[in-house]
Amino acid sequence: MDYRKLGPSGAVVTSFCLGTMTFGAEASEEDSHKILDAYFAWGGNFIDTADVYSAGVSEEIIGRWLKARPTEARQAVIATKGRFPMGSGPNDIGLSRRHLNQALDDSLKRLGVDHIDLYQMHAWDALTPIEETLRFLDDAVSAGKIGYYGFSNYVGWHIAKAVEIAKARNYTRPVTLQPQYSLLVRDIELEIVAACQDARMGLLPWSPLGGGWLTGKYKRDQMPKGATRLGENPSRGMESYAQRNAQERTWAIIEAVEEIAESRGVSMAQVALAWTLARPAVTSVILGARTTEQLADNLGAGKLALSEEEMSKLTDISAPHPFDYPYGAGGINQRHRKIEGGR
Repeated sequence: MDYRKLGPSGAVVTSFCLGTMTFGAEASEEDSHKILDAYFAWGGNFIDTADVYSAGVSEEIIGRWLKARPTEARQAVIATKGRFPMGSGPNDIGLSRRHLNQALDDSLKRLGVDHIDLYQMHAWDALTPIEETLRFLDDAVSAGKIGYYGFSNYVGWHIAKAVEIAKARNYTRPVTLQPQYSLLVRDIELEIVAACQDARMGLLPWSPLGGGWLTGKYKRDQMPKGATRLGENPSRGMESYAQRNAQERTWAIIEAVEEIAESRGVSMAQVALAWTLARPAVTSVILGARTTEQLADNLGAGKLALSEEEMSKLTDISAPHPFDYPYGAGGINQRHRKIEGGR
């Protein structure tokens, strides 16, 4: 795999990151360790988890794998997250110093390490002053508990505010944002990507296959069935499935991905992942495989370089469709982009 800098930092990670939300839930510990082995055998070095994944079990599974494989552990770049509840108390949630201090220590213990490379705020917390969160993160860097920090699921003004406060107070600055991003979900391009580029932050896209839609496993107007997440557990999102199924844009994108995949002799997943990996500001794309077979196919996207024509076709057909103002065709931002593009 290719290596890329972790945002503006000096750390280097592989272009595909192994997401571990399935560990302890859809993948047993034995299968999870096989997935980790296969990922590192392929050349990967970047593992992403979170304290809430399987209520801490994902971190524990990774911790036991790291302990059993010291050579791989030395090369591994570990990322985890804190913010969501890990207990029933009023301080067992959020981005306060009180909660993050406990959450970070608990993650370190479950992972069996004394240092986390990338600690990410899992979502915005409107109740905690951002200054409190940033001061905690700066202290955690100084204490050697974390190397860098980043955000997940933040919007543009969250990012801009946090970065400017960090600069003004001379705190350590964030290096990454982990957003949902795929051919099906591109609204972050309206403002969030620009905010990250302005701050020199790298993107770590999650759900780059659109929850499995871009693999071709769902069919128009057919209920999910078989070995799919919705087929096995319809409660996981049938409402959003129905909404996406009803959109012509969804099927136009899937058709375009399928045509390119057939012409290139590769899987649809590889085409979708190759597109995401080639987008501006992307550092590493998070893969959430449930089996080693899925992982092997997804990692094959690293060898696929889409042509300019193929990239344009996918980019054009999947363009987000915001309302007219301020982001739409007649909006001021679009007019400014046309002016800037002609300079």
